[in-house]
Amino acid sequence: MKIKQVIKRLKASHYKAQLGRGVIRQQSVGKRRLHTFASEFRANLVNVPLVRIGGIGDGGYLLPNDFEGIRHCFSPGVSTTADFEEHVARDFGIKSFMADASVERPPMDNPLFEFDSKFLGAHRDETFTTLGLWVADKLGEDGDHDLLLQMDIEGGEFEVLIESDKNLLRRFRMMVIEFHRMESIFEQNSLPLIHALFKKLHQDFAIVHLHANNCCGIAESHDVGIPPVFEVTYLRRDRLANLTNDTPICLPHPLDRPNVSTNPDIVMPELWWR
Repeated sequence: MKIKQVIKRLKASHYKAQLGRGVIRQQSVGKRRLHTFASEFRANLVNVPLVRIGGIGDGGYLLPNDFEGIRHCFSPGVSTTADFEEHVARDFGIKSFMADASVERPPMDNPLFEFDSKFLGAHRDETFTTLGLWVADKLGEDGDHDLLLQMDIEGGEFEVLIESDKNLLRRFRMMVIEFHRMESIFEQNSLPLIHALFKKLHQDFAIVHLHANNCCGIAESHDVGIPPVFEVTYLRRDRLANLTNDTPICLPHPLDRPNVSTNPDIVMPELWWR
């Protein structure tokens, strides 16, 4: 047997042994592909006036001051805070549909809250529903095409956004989404899927704010750093004309606050926004 064949078999045997121990090996992405992804991401940033909605820590987000005409918010991921939903109810009269199967009810009562003990995902069963089915269940034949989405569902955002039709997503005027496990961009098999998802979003939405969650520091590969968890605020592109200005984006924004008060704050690396 040739030496190359022996080496190949030994590598295959070693990988099989790793799988048996629950270890999955994956080739890393090269620096050029990472910079291409970051460049395309960066190209979709625009500068618009922002306001802070929600609390001063986790659960507070920066959004465009463009709430007139929004009547409904869809807010999957409730946990122990509803400061965001309470704020838009109090100041703008927006009704929030909330969903989270990990809790029995929202942490506060409000006549403009409607809660379902469901997780959001890519299918419907006793525990899960999809974004499209949830919107249809709540609004029926209502032709509301200026919705608000606030989504923090601990990594489930990828399957939800992949499953959601672009016509459904276009019904949201603004979306604020917390993305998780973003260090996956360094994995050979993960980057193409993440890249495709962001391309889908950026066809109809511009990025108007980025905020790194300081829960988990910065992950690095090939001198490229990214927070594993960060928030992105999107505005539908047809709303940009009267809001954008020529002032360069600068992070952190004066209204930004750390998610975790006991952790050192971190800033989104400049590769993603400058």
